[in-house]
Amino acid sequence: MKLQKTFADSPKSWSVDIAGINKATFELSSKNPNGGEEIAHRSPQVIMDEIAALDAESAEVLGNIKALL
Repeated sequence: MKLQKTFADSPKSWSVDIAGINKATFELSSKNPNGGEEIAHRSPQVIMDEIAALDAESAEVLGNIKALL
């Protein structure tokens, strides 16, 4: 309630200038303009390739450990 009374913005709230609202649609999008940067996601193929490389590395390490036993 404090923020509402003072109209203070926080990382999870923001104000919109009425001049910026489309008069035809009065769209009040809920997307936070202070949301931060877009996250670049890796493709599934890149993730699978990394998993395969890590699995091969793990198998090599385990093989070395078994050789020591």
